[in-house]
Amino acid sequence: MRSLEPLQAPVYPVEALRRVGFLLERSRQHSRRVEAFRGAVTVLRDLDEGEVRQRVEDGTITELKGIGTSTAGVIEQAVRGELPDYLARQQEEHGGPLVEGGEDYAAAIIGDCHLHSDWSDGGSPIDEMVLTAVELGQEWMVLTDHSPRLRIAGGLSAQRLGQQLQLLAAIDDSLGDAFTLMSGIEVDILDDGELDQTPEMLDRLDLVTASVHSKLKMARAPMTRRMVAAVSNPRVNVLGHCTGRLVTGSRGTRPQSDFDARAVFEACAEHDVAVEINSRPERCDPPDELVALALEIGCLFAVDSDAHAPGQLEMKAYGAERAERLGVPLDRIVTTWDADRLRAWARPG
Repeated sequence: MRSLEPLQAPVYPVEALRRVGFLLERSRQHSRRVEAFRGAVTVLRDLDEGEVRQRVEDGTITELKGIGTSTAGVIEQAVRGELPDYLARQQEEHGGPLVEGGEDYAAAIIGDCHLHSDWSDGGSPIDEMVLTAVELGQEWMVLTDHSPRLRIAGGLSAQRLGQQLQLLAAIDDSLGDAFTLMSGIEVDILDDGELDQTPEMLDRLDLVTASVHSKLKMARAPMTRRMVAAVSNPRVNVLGHCTGRLVTGSRGTRPQSDFDARAVFEACAEHDVAVEINSRPERCDPPDELVALALEIGCLFAVDSDAHAPGQLEMKAYGAERAERLGVPLDRIVTTWDADRLRAWARPG
């Protein structure tokens, strides 16, 4: 994974709008601002380049639904062959490294086992997530939209997941050897440790990330049984954000769940399930001492973005810094493996 080089003039209007959206997402700015620029991209993609230029010359670009003052300014300057001022400011303020340290690990991380699209609670279509991952130098990703009981996040029923699988296969086929798009899910771990999707559908996926999203304050003993049961399921490959904690951000803070981490991680090691190092700054999950425990026990790890927007894909830099600082060997991080090795591990035989 690499950082994107700053854009220089001349730039296409869509390219300029996409990069502004990316930088706004990357710096965790307000979602309404991001939506304005992402929406403008959608508007312009349906228009002929000549029509966009004519509207700029006529001063009618803002008559298009979804084009406001800020987005129009970016479009107008790009059409004139200039680097838009708004884009230049965002690149200056938010284009630098996300974190100091972990650069070698970030460069070695070529995949992602946990990210979302607008099929559940993500903000962008699948193809935009893929395009951004390619631009960042990734080689593969596993799309892991939510499972059905997480209704607030638009979780996918078996029927919708089946429809998504057809789309993923078509997109992956169109990419040739340039990139590999794999099928997956972030499946909810239910109260009894069962998984929130049919076994038949889970068997059709390349990889399954399993996470607890409900009853995070469950007592220690039943929470431990719940998590051990989930990671013992042969369909599960990655244990997502295991403590459920929130340490910062717009949603406030939340304490970590109480469970016997040694028992859970020993089950992960026994069943070849990777412990996720969730890279989102508001999660930073698991905490350092639990990463150290999982490392001691012999677990594999997955440094994942948990991205809900294209600009968040680069957040793996935070997880890379932690993995390097805590001494996690690169070969025990499944997101450094190539796609063939990842698939062979996730679905042996």
